[in-house]
Amino acid sequence: MTEVPERPLRTPRAAGLAGVLFALLLAAVIVLIRLGIPEGAEAVAFQGSTDSAQRDAVRAALALVPFAGIFFLWFTGVVRAHVGDAEDKFLATVFLGSGLVFVAAMFGAAAAADAVLAVAHPPGASDGLAAWNFGRHFAYTLMTGYAMRMAAVFACSLSVMGHRLGVLPRWLTLLGLLTALVLLFAASNVPWVELAFPAWSLALSTYILMAGGRRARPGTAPAV
Repeated sequence: MTEVPERPLRTPRAAGLAGVLFALLLAAVIVLIRLGIPEGAEAVAFQGSTDSAQRDAVRAALALVPFAGIFFLWFTGVVRAHVGDAEDKFLATVFLGSGLVFVAAMFGAAAAADAVLAVAHPPGASDGLAAWNFGRHFAYTLMTGYAMRMAAVFACSLSVMGHRLGVLPRWLTLLGLLTALVLLFAASNVPWVELAFPAWSLALSTYILMAGGRRARPGTAPAV
């Protein structure tokens, strides 16, 4: 039986491009949702707000969520296809499963946030206030309580797998593990900490693009 020749592991540039686009879109979505659907005392004031520009900005952010999910799935698929048979089956399963649940949770949070905007009422109106509060809490719980914890598992599994296969440097592995710890334990309690995930994704994707560019230069040895 003919054996398939082994090929050196290289970091795919397509994954880097998809990761950069995903990181930028997700960061924009998080910022606009945080500013457009505030928590605490500011949430009551926004519920009765008639600022159409602010609401349009939030709706524009929500429209970006499906595209962020597409680029994230592209990033995940390229990485899995690139690693192939060399991957650890346990880590690969956790990596893929957490990525899929993350996308599903973000889509659910975006749908809940869109519903929040749809039930907003003028100041002094009690109709829809319960639905407003429910939708707002539901959106933030999905994003910070569930999506970000799945993002933590994704960052941890990918960092460990990349380090074992020799395609990620030590500093990037440590950064991924630190990001996972922050998201796992602080995402539900510390506002804006969810931006750590797109920041890590951007750092990882930038490294992938730079590594791919160095390999493309003549006379540069392939990265193993």
